[in-house]
Amino acid sequence: MDYSTLTRQELIDLLKRRDGQTPLGIVWERNEIDHDNALNDDFVAMDIHPELSVGDAPWTNLLIEGDNFDALRYLRMAFKGKVKVICIDPPYNTGNKDFIYNDAYLDKDDRFRHSTWLEFMYRRLLLAKELLRNDGVIFVNIGDEEFGHLSMLMDKVFPGMKVGTFVWKRRSGSNDAKGAFLSVDHEYVLCYGNGDFRFGGELKKGVDYDNPDGDARGPWVSGDLSQGKTMKQRPDAFYQICNPQTDTWYPCDPGNAWRFASETKLKPGQKIRTKTMEQLIEEKRVLWPANERTIRYETLKELTAAIEEGSAPHNLKSDTPDLEFWVGKSIGYGKPRYKRFWNELKNREKPLSTWIVPASSKNAELKELEVENAEFITTGYTTEGTALLQKIMGHKDFSYPKPLSLIKALISQATSNDSGDIILDFFGGSATTGHAVLEINAEDDGNRRFIIVSSSEATKADPEKNVCRDIARTRLERIIKGFSYRQKGKVFTVDAVPGELAYCTLSKIPAESVGIQIRHEQVWIALQLMHDGRLAPFSETAPFQIATSDDQAIVYLQATTGDAVSGIEKAVAPFPSAVIYAWEPGIVRRSISHPGVTVKKIPDALTALTEKAE
Repeated sequence: MDYSTLTRQELIDLLKRRDGQTPLGIVWERNEIDHDNALNDDFVAMDIHPELSVGDAPWTNLLIEGDNFDALRYLRMAFKGKVKVICIDPPYNTGNKDFIYNDAYLDKDDRFRHSTWLEFMYRRLLLAKELLRNDGVIFVNIGDEEFGHLSMLMDKVFPGMKVGTFVWKRRSGSNDAKGAFLSVDHEYVLCYGNGDFRFGGELKKGVDYDNPDGDARGPWVSGDLSQGKTMKQRPDAFYQICNPQTDTWYPCDPGNAWRFASETKLKPGQKIRTKTMEQLIEEKRVLWPANERTIRYETLKELTAAIEEGSAPHNLKSDTPDLEFWVGKSIGYGKPRYKRFWNELKNREKPLSTWIVPASSKNAELKELEVENAEFITTGYTTEGTALLQKIMGHKDFSYPKPLSLIKALISQATSNDSGDIILDFFGGSATTGHAVLEINAEDDGNRRFIIVSSSEATKADPEKNVCRDIARTRLERIIKGFSYRQKGKVFTVDAVPGELAYCTLSKIPAESVGIQIRHEQVWIALQLMHDGRLAPFSETAPFQIATSDDQAIVYLQATTGDAVSGIEKAVAPFPSAVIYAWEPGIVRRSISHPGVTVKKIPDALTALTEKAE
């Protein structure tokens, strides 16, 4: 709208009308809520703690201790548009000490409990959206308390990106029925994805395809020749067909018209995407009933009487159009079908169903759900997550971890083993997502990578609490190194799973002094993440830092000296290409003769304030 053409009074009237209208969508009391303490102009930097890291460098997986809002601001600098899967389990906001906001738990009586939670989620989801690849997807676990609010919030942040909602049964049964005597036994997983995202589904195994008649076109199955449309809905698909070998005619079911068009019903010049019924018959793809009963009526009166008494073929009705056509013809009682060939399938995968089946009842429930039509995720109950974590940790100091099987199934469906996909969980908790990635990689020899952000969950009442260090890190370390547990008097050993991780923490630097206060090791961490994401520790004694892969070297020159530049030229000589970051790139550029070397200045993001979050 061109507002420049409106008078002052017209603009005022327009604003009044708009202010008086209730918008479609979710609204919350943003102006009444204290914004995150992290919402400021500070720069977020990251440090590695080798003594808390697991495995040898270079590390490809990250465990970040800190506020997830700060972490997302930092990760946006290095991973914008690079994350394949975001899988989060945010606080459900039940009011039972599950949601910490600004160092305090929100309880049920908080006037702005739901609005505070929405504002908290909104700011994080905005940042998370920027991290997703074009084929990226986000899974958000949630319960009934905030399901409706979150669904609308996700639509606001990820417009047009909704893929679906998974429903899973979290417990086998309960007498915990309050109020209306209803036991709430399920939870949800909201799924939103960018345009190129697609679930893996499962390859159809083709066990039902056979070739009993030796057809040269290969294995086939018998398919339904009709569709779920009536003759009134699809009059162009309502016609009779004939078996040319036996001259037996078959009437169309008025409640289920034929699936394929007839050449006799096509309009002049009309084109269709599938073959016509006549082509199917000519190619001998129609399966005619064998050794079936047929009947012939010599008069219309005889046919009408048979319809009235119910002895006529069931597709013939008293209101069947052109009933006279059937007089004097051999009419079949059977139902023709057609051959569907395996090698002509357009999609050989079964799509994923939104219904998640409890593993304990897998066989019975899958049988009822017609498993040939869709692939179902199966998962254990929440007790699975609790029992597993107790085995790993030896205690129950973390409540309600998600079942490992649920997270593994979601990640497996959304990633592939050879793509180096990055999986992010910024509500990391006990690091179930990291555990899932490690196990999936071990099972299919994959190279997926995880980034887990887990806060300490410390409060004023419990300032020494550190979930990230004491729960998440310990869990991942024991998975990577192997562990033992005791059960019913016996000791069981769980083998090590290949993997490693860098333990990182976050800090803030005032915007006006980033270039002065940021340390060389913090610059080096960021530069590595901006390239291939693998982290090597900073060497205090080396004149420059270098990280190498098969075909490239990345170098950070913290101080420009002649000896350092000469050393860099020798170090990068074996590599076809190299990128050198320097505070004085002009001097270095003139001193390096390697044709594959690119010299760059330190990125502005590391010397000045990064882009603010909305």
